[in-house]
Amino acid sequence: MTRATRAVIDLAALQHNLQTVRSAAPGVGVMAIVKANGYGHGLARIAHALAQAPGGCEAFGVACLDEALALREAGLRQPVVLLEGYTTPGDIETIRRHRLQTVVHHETQLDMLERAGAGEPVPVWLKIDTGMHRLGFAPEAAAGAHARLAACPAVADPIRLMSHLANADDRGDARTQAQIDLLERLASTLGGARSLANSAGLLGWPAAHGDWVRPGIMLYGVSPFGDADAPALGLRPVMTLHSELIAVNRYRRGDAIGYGGTWVCPEDMPVGVVGIGYGDGYPRHAPSGTPVLVNGRRVDLVGRVSMDMICVDLRSQPRARVGDPVVLWGEGLPVETVAERAATIGYELLCGVTQRVNLVVGGASGAADDGAARRSSLR
Repeated sequence: MTRATRAVIDLAALQHNLQTVRSAAPGVGVMAIVKANGYGHGLARIAHALAQAPGGCEAFGVACLDEALALREAGLRQPVVLLEGYTTPGDIETIRRHRLQTVVHHETQLDMLERAGAGEPVPVWLKIDTGMHRLGFAPEAAAGAHARLAACPAVADPIRLMSHLANADDRGDARTQAQIDLLERLASTLGGARSLANSAGLLGWPAAHGDWVRPGIMLYGVSPFGDADAPALGLRPVMTLHSELIAVNRYRRGDAIGYGGTWVCPEDMPVGVVGIGYGDGYPRHAPSGTPVLVNGRRVDLVGRVSMDMICVDLRSQPRARVGDPVVLWGEGLPVETVAERAATIGYELLCGVTQRVNLVVGGASGAADDGAARRSSLR
């Protein structure tokens, strides 16, 4: 029998979140970030649903060439931007063949472009390090890099500018405005479209919108801020992780629950066992007290998370029975709430759902990739 654990993907919620992007940043291009298998939701299905939403999106952002090629193989013809660029000269020919766009963030990439043979010019985004200090040309090197790109026959005109915000999730951090101002100063000299705003920049820093925004986590219904949850931002969860009770047992006061006996029953009480664990992507380090929904009501995780099971305190639900539904995160329980208790972030939980969890994909307008809801293990 198939395990009851499943992740329900709500494509209508995804399309709603895209409209929230449009409302927050009107009149600019939207580069939807679908890297890491669509943040664990399924790369092709997410891209198709976004492309076919009202208004669609102008481009997709991925981390690497393999992800871009997967989009092309799935029939997506929108511009696709390689956010980490390329690593070999042969990659440039693949980029040309599949009409991809690329970020150039390092001198070695410039060298490869300058040595590239004749062929279709490649659309390029010049990445400038305005303060993230991860990838990109230093501000004082940006003009030189831009000049080399402009003189390179392998580079399409115009050259676009990109940077990345390091602290936009803290709306009181002055470093974000400094990054915005620096990119604007460089753009006034170099010209070209600008892209700076991730989800936090898009929602919290209107001055960061530039010509293109790059929403990622907000598309999947997760808040990019620590001080506001997704519903407060008008976002709807795209993934809801479900399971069910596979046992309900009664234990005596003083009985220790699970590996290591880290949680002890304070009184005679019912304890439920849920068919999910770190083998499914539920965070192993989630502590006792992490919220779980049983029959739509919050109960507490108790004891250590096992590979295939967790235990929950059912004192508030004395009538709970085997087979009752459980939600681990999603509708009614924001993933960021669980992530905070587990000392991680919602991104990691969504991306960490494992292959053995079935995806049940909900329909959405124009989402021809999946149509009506169906069960699928395709990732």
